[in-house]
Amino acid sequence: MLKITLKKSLIGFNGKQRKTVKALGLGKLDSWVLQADSPQIRGMIKKVTHLLQVEQLEEPVEGEVQ
Repeated sequence: MLKITLKKSLIGFNGKQRKTVKALGLGKLDSWVLQADSPQIRGMIKKVTHLLQVEQLEEPVEGEVQ
Protein backbone atom coordinates (compact mmCIF):
# COMPACT_ATOMS: atom_id res chain seq x y z
CA MET A 1 0.00 0.00 0.00
CA LEU A 2 1.07 3.54 -0.67
CA LYS A 3 0.14 6.54 1.45
CA ILE A 4 0.06 9.53 -0.90
CA THR A 5 -0.09 13.06 0.55
CA LEU A 6 -0.60 16.30 -1.40
CA LYS A 7 2.18 18.61 -0.17
CA LYS A 8 2.12 21.51 -2.67
CA SER A 9 -0.71 23.63 -3.98
CA LEU A 10 -1.99 23.02 -7.49
CA ILE A 11 -2.13 26.76 -8.23
CA GLY A 12 -0.08 27.54 -11.30
CA PHE A 13 0.16 23.96 -12.60
CA ASN A 14 -1.46 22.82 -15.83
CA GLY A 15 -4.77 21.01 -16.16
CA LYS A 16 -3.27 17.58 -16.81
CA GLN A 17 -1.41 17.68 -13.50
CA ARG A 18 -4.55 18.85 -11.67
CA LYS A 19 -6.57 16.00 -13.20
CA THR A 20 -3.88 13.47 -12.28
CA VAL A 21 -3.91 14.59 -8.64
CA LYS A 22 -7.71 14.42 -8.59
CA ALA A 23 -7.64 10.93 -10.16
CA LEU A 24 -5.34 9.80 -7.35
CA GLY A 25 -8.13 10.82 -4.95
CA LEU A 26 -6.54 13.98 -3.57
CA GLY A 27 -8.17 17.37 -3.26
CA LYS A 28 -7.02 19.82 -0.64
CA LEU A 29 -3.53 20.53 0.58
CA ASP A 30 -2.28 17.95 3.13
CA SER A 31 -5.03 15.50 2.18
CA TRP A 32 -3.89 11.90 1.90
CA VAL A 33 -5.14 8.64 0.44
CA LEU A 34 -4.15 4.98 0.53
CA GLN A 35 -3.67 3.38 -2.88
CA ALA A 36 -2.63 -0.10 -3.91
CA ASP A 37 0.88 -0.28 -5.32
CA SER A 38 0.37 -0.86 -9.05
CA PRO A 39 2.14 0.24 -12.24
CA GLN A 40 -0.77 2.58 -13.08
CA ILE A 41 -0.60 4.37 -9.72
CA ARG A 42 3.22 4.55 -9.90
CA GLY A 43 2.96 6.18 -13.33
CA MET A 44 0.50 8.78 -12.05
CA ILE A 45 2.77 9.52 -9.09
CA LYS A 46 5.76 9.93 -11.41
CA LYS A 47 3.93 12.64 -13.40
CA VAL A 48 3.26 14.79 -10.31
CA THR A 49 6.02 13.67 -7.92
CA HIS A 50 6.98 17.32 -7.28
CA LEU A 51 3.57 17.86 -5.61
CA LEU A 52 3.38 14.68 -3.52
CA GLN A 53 4.90 12.84 -0.61
CA VAL A 54 4.71 9.05 -0.97
CA GLU A 55 5.23 6.50 1.80
CA GLN A 56 5.41 2.73 1.35
CA LEU A 57 3.29 1.00 4.00
CA GLU A 58 3.58 -2.64 4.94
CA GLU A 59 0.40 -4.58 4.39
CA PRO A 60 -0.61 -6.75 7.32
CA VAL A 61 -0.62 -10.45 6.51
CA GLU A 62 -4.08 -12.01 6.71
CA GLY A 63 -4.59 -13.65 10.10
CA GLU A 64 -1.70 -11.76 11.71
CA VAL A 65 -2.34 -10.48 15.24
CA GLN A 66 -1.54 -6.82 15.71
